[in-house]
Amino acid sequence: MARKMKAVQVRQAGGPLELIERDIPEPGPGQVRLAVEACGVCHSDSLTKEGGMPIQYPRVPGHEVVGRIDRVGAGVTAWKEGQHVGVGWHGGHCGQCAACRVGDFITCEFEQVCGISYDGGYAEYMIAPQEALARVPDGMNSQDVAPLLCAGVTTFNSLRNMDVRPGDLVAVQGIGGLGHLAIQFSRKLGYRTVAISRGADKRPLALELGAHEYVDTEQGPVAKALQKLGGARVIMMTASSSRLAGELIGGLGRNGTLLLLGAGAEPIPIQSPRLIMKRQRVQGWPSGNPQDSQDTLAFSALSGVRSRNEVFPLDRAADAYERMMSNHARFRVVLKMR
Repeated sequence: MARKMKAVQVRQAGGPLELIERDIPEPGPGQVRLAVEACGVCHSDSLTKEGGMPIQYPRVPGHEVVGRIDRVGAGVTAWKEGQHVGVGWHGGHCGQCAACRVGDFITCEFEQVCGISYDGGYAEYMIAPQEALARVPDGMNSQDVAPLLCAGVTTFNSLRNMDVRPGDLVAVQGIGGLGHLAIQFSRKLGYRTVAISRGADKRPLALELGAHEYVDTEQGPVAKALQKLGGARVIMMTASSSRLAGELIGGLGRNGTLLLLGAGAEPIPIQSPRLIMKRQRVQGWPSGNPQDSQDTLAFSALSGVRSRNEVFPLDRAADAYERMMSNHARFRVVLKMR
């Protein structure tokens, strides 16, 4: 008789998250099976929940997955049972199709996206392609690791790929799920870190996370405050606000970059003469490939960067998702399976 597991699936686009029981899947060639220990709940899970792209339903969401390899399929040589691994937002890096060559994580023909192209981590077991795995450093807790496979790699990987040197000014807009990690990474990477948020009550938290300075948006134009500090080499936007992005551009210094991690629906108002004269740019960034995830985990373990999480059991996945989507969660939300 087949062994059973619990999983949370979406039966159709816009449908509810429902707890079900199904057979534990078997890995095929080039695949591994994970005994899932934790899975982060991310805003991008709404793409699966609400049908934001072509998805074959029913589908189990979840792309911040951490667990132990429970079984390996034929042809898997780089991984073995018992290893502590993670699976993040995987795809768009194999270089074998047109989508991959432009970094398109969604329509890549050869790689697949966890929780979208195949069932993700809202389950006790999950099948993953071997090339999607990232090794978890010894001593790291699965619940701590999970958000680093999306929010963590997005902030760390984008920052390390900017033209920034130790001592340069990096401003982080927002102190939420992305921002609280970005502030820590920026400080640990040696940048002069400025946190930007609304209200004086956020200042102690910003400094606790590692910010050298705090700019309160209620106290006047942020761009002017950043220019008083010398102008930012990088301003990281974690909110999905095109209007705010347009306002913050004025806080960039020479050769500065406005780094977009949140996707606003409206065009960003930009004065091109400023960009030209100060050699500035606006750049977006997705997350990264499995090696980037592994680098993020290694750096986090070495430097002490840690996600702040609210933890829910699997059978409360719907509550966890609603708390995240309603913005009531202060930082990150994680499902715990074991």
